[in-house]
Amino acid sequence: MIHVENLTKYYDSFCAVDQINIEINKGEILGLLGPNGAGKTTTLKMLTGYFKPSAGTIQVNDYNIEDNPLEIKQMIGYLPESSPFYKDMLVYDYLEYVSKIKGIKPSDRHPRLRYLADLCGLNHIMHKAIGELSKGLNQRVGLAHAMMNDPEILILDEPTQGLDPNQIVEIRHIIKKIGQEKTVIFSTHILSEAEATCDRIVIINRGKIVADGNTAELKQSTDQKTIIQLSLLNAETESVQNTLTAIEGIDRVESISRTDDGVLKVKAYSSSTEDLREKIYRTIKATDWVIIEFLQEAKTLETIFRDLTRQIN
Repeated sequence: MIHVENLTKYYDSFCAVDQINIEINKGEILGLLGPNGAGKTTTLKMLTGYFKPSAGTIQVNDYNIEDNPLEIKQMIGYLPESSPFYKDMLVYDYLEYVSKIKGIKPSDRHPRLRYLADLCGLNHIMHKAIGELSKGLNQRVGLAHAMMNDPEILILDEPTQGLDPNQIVEIRHIIKKIGQEKTVIFSTHILSEAEATCDRIVIINRGKIVADGNTAELKQSTDQKTIIQLSLLNAETESVQNTLTAIEGIDRVESISRTDDGVLKVKAYSSSTEDLREKIYRTIKATDWVIIEFLQEAKTLETIFRDLTRQIN
């Protein structure tokens, strides 16, 4: 549905987006992740036609962003990070005003507003001024605005930024519901949101794509090391390091700290695909060390994100 090839954006001599290539399928919920300044917002603004690319192409169905910008914009609903509202207007009046701007026929306006009020949970605030609403409710009004012309594609820039946990869950539920019928692209640096909401995750860092896939695929594709945390009593640092690094598959052992009651905390790093916990346990059992803690860090989206965004720094 959306084909992006060698998409590039310069601000003077600074390259904000560097030759990005993405294929986005119809009906996908795609999360664009990256640290602040990675190029997420610039990418989304180019997809919406708000920014003109310095180089590269964006094609939506049979339309090209350079030759057919209006046709593509009519297919897209866009919620920027800071929604531009008229804060003195009532929610109902504002959405009715948006429906007129979007060219909704008079006979279709009220049914459309009722549908969006139900979808976005606005029925109880339609009579309130936008300036009186919380940020979470403002985001719901913004979603209704973006969905007014029933777009095929919904693009959301940091839709859960600054919301409390309950509001985040509410917006997540709405996005997933919309994603049953629409193609949704949203940027975020809240990793739990992407993992809970998205069919696919694209991680961008310094303007380049460093990972693309669902969570399971990202875990398989990264070469991140397995980390095993140990807390040991009656153990000396040098002896622990020598003993554990002698185990086949252990790359290195790092001493973290020693507590006041004498517990030594260490981390063992391994790039092996083998589960080494049994070997480590049997090795320690042959000594007089006492295991206080024995944990293997799971490979999560957070650790993958940190690993990938550090590689280019």
